[in-house]
Amino acid sequence: MTTDIILSCEFFPPKTETGISNLIETRKNLAVIKPEYYSVTFGAGGSTQDNTLEAVIDIQNASSMTGIAAAPHLSCVGSSAPRILDLLNQYRANGIERIVALRGDLPSGTRAAGDFRYANELIDFIRKETGDHFTIEVACYPEVHPQANSAQHDLTNFKRKVDAGANTAITQYFYNIDAYYYFLDRCQRNGINIPIVPGIMPINNFSQLARFSDNCGAEIPRWLRRRLEEFYDDTASLQAFTLDFLTEFTQKLIESGVPGLHFYTMNKTDPILTVCQRLGLTH
Repeated sequence: MTTDIILSCEFFPPKTETGISNLIETRKNLAVIKPEYYSVTFGAGGSTQDNTLEAVIDIQNASSMTGIAAAPHLSCVGSSAPRILDLLNQYRANGIERIVALRGDLPSGTRAAGDFRYANELIDFIRKETGDHFTIEVACYPEVHPQANSAQHDLTNFKRKVDAGANTAITQYFYNIDAYYYFLDRCQRNGINIPIVPGIMPINNFSQLARFSDNCGAEIPRWLRRRLEEFYDDTASLQAFTLDFLTEFTQKLIESGVPGLHFYTMNKTDPILTVCQRLGLTH
């Protein structure tokens, strides 16, 4: 199976010299799938933000050779307009043309939301300050944001981001493919017409995935949860099963005509590379 589908990969900023070296190696290994861009997450803490800046500039500097652009995440909650503008100016000065604009979570112990309460306000600010310089990616939730009052309320908030100037959306990861299709139908009925790229989360550790999914509102279907629980500490069988599951899951998405695939790498190459190799997505 071969396709020209647009791929992208997400990393978190490394905090140590070892982490930096590992991420460079991961980026090199993932280059065989020729992603359009590498995105880097953006924490609420100052040091994490600095690490994000360093990582995206490193990716962007290498793009002349790799052809893979950098796309920094930009979380606005708890931040000020001057701080956001300073980051935007640094990104522009370094040739970065894509941003993943998010509300983000307020740091623990912080009460003030800052100058921006919601992602649509951040997007509006970016457009007013930089025009059409940046392609703006936003987040969306096929299975509803955990803090939303209702599915319709969540969809209304998503539309606000689109109306403010978002170009493309990346979904929270999901394992119920029908939830994604149903979400696309609801988006169309509500006048949301930008590309909605499914986010793909590899299954490396079930207990960690279960905790994370419970916190972010991503459902692990009952049949899948029970199947994963059966493996317990049989790592080899778990890896074999998840590779088969993710390959079939991703193939179905591609066959349905998705505009792209966004891989949440967790700064690792496996099983992403294996799935892409099976589907003919490596070059």
